[in-house]
Amino acid sequence: MAPNGHLPEKMKAAQYVSKTNSLSINEVPLPTPTKDQLLIKVASASLCHSDLMLFEPNDAGITLGDGKPITIGHEATGIILSVPETCTNPTLKVGAKIGFLCPEQVCYDCAGCQVHNAWCADGKAVMSGFGRDGFFQEYVTSHWRNAIVLPDSLDIYEAAPLFCAGVTSWQGVTEAGIKPGEWMAIIGCGGLGHLGIQYAKKLGYKVVAIDLVDSQLDEAKNSGADYTFNPKTGKDYITKVKEITGGGCHAAVNYTNSVAAYDSTPALLRFDGVMMIVGIPQKGVNINALEVALGRFRVKGASNSIPQKMGPCIEFSAKHNIRPHVTFYKLDQMQEMLDTMHAGKARGRLAVKFD
Repeated sequence: MAPNGHLPEKMKAAQYVSKTNSLSINEVPLPTPTKDQLLIKVASASLCHSDLMLFEPNDAGITLGDGKPITIGHEATGIILSVPETCTNPTLKVGAKIGFLCPEQVCYDCAGCQVHNAWCADGKAVMSGFGRDGFFQEYVTSHWRNAIVLPDSLDIYEAAPLFCAGVTSWQGVTEAGIKPGEWMAIIGCGGLGHLGIQYAKKLGYKVVAIDLVDSQLDEAKNSGADYTFNPKTGKDYITKVKEITGGGCHAAVNYTNSVAAYDSTPALLRFDGVMMIVGIPQKGVNINALEVALGRFRVKGASNSIPQKMGPCIEFSAKHNIRPHVTFYKLDQMQEMLDTMHAGKARGRLAVKFD
C-alpha cells in the first residue's frame, strides 16, 4: 500500500502475451472485487510448471481466455485488504494472512465442484492465471471460499507453493491409499516431488525418489528419501528398486510431464500397485488396458483438488514442519524464473516476493 495508506491506482503484473508468445511486465489497474471476492495484497506468488505450458503446445487443454495479455500464476499467499458482505467464514478478516486457490465463477456446491471446480455444473469456471488474471501481480481478487488463514507457524512468503504444489503433492501421496511402512516411488523430485517426499515420510512410507537431474535428487535426500536413482546414470534402477522393495513399490506418484517417465512407471510397481497420475505431459500417456484389466496395476489421478479439501494439507504441513524449498526473485526477474524452470535447473520452487 502507499505510505498514506491508500491503494495505488496502478500496479505491476507479469503477463503472458499470446500474440508474441512471450512474457512482459506491464503496469495495469488494480482489480475491483465482486460481491463475493476478497481484495488481497500479494505477499508471495510461486511458479508452477503448468504456467510454462502457456508458452508450449500441449494436449492438456491449457489455454487462455480471449487472447489479451493476462497475468500468469495460480499459487500465492497474501494479506486481506477487504472482505465481502457475503463471506460467512469468520476467520477471514482484514489483515489476516491467507493462502488461496484459483477457481472463479464456480458454485462450489454441485457434484462437479466436489471433484474439481473445473467441472462446475454452471459451465462458467475459469482458473486464475489462465482464464482470468492470476497472482503474479501486486494485488489480486479471489472468491472468499478459496481462502484459508495460515497457521502461525507457516511463513507467509515461504508458504506460497503450498497452494498448488503443496496441495497437489499431498493429494498425490494420500490418494494412493497405501499403509505406513509400505513403499512409495516419487517420480520427479522438483517443485511438487520434494514436497511429496516430505509428506510421504511424515505419513510413515518408505520412499524411493527418481529424477534425471542430480540436483533434484540432492533435494530428495534433504527431503528424506530413503533411496534415490537417476535413470540416466543407473540403467538398472528398476531392478534395484524391485530388490530394495521386495518386489516393487506399493504406489508410484508421477509428478513429471514426461511420457517416458509414465511409460516406465508400471515396472516400478508390485502386483496391484497404484500408479498415480499427477504431472501432465504435453502429449497423451499410453496405458496398457490389458494389464489394468488383469490387475497388474491400478491407475488413479490427483490434482490441487478443491478449496474444501485444502485444510488437512495446510494443517499437516504446519504440524509436521513441511517446508517448500523456495528461491525468491523480484517481479522484474520473471523471465529468468521461466528460463530456469524450463531448463530443468530449478531446485524446489521459484517465487516472487512482493514488497
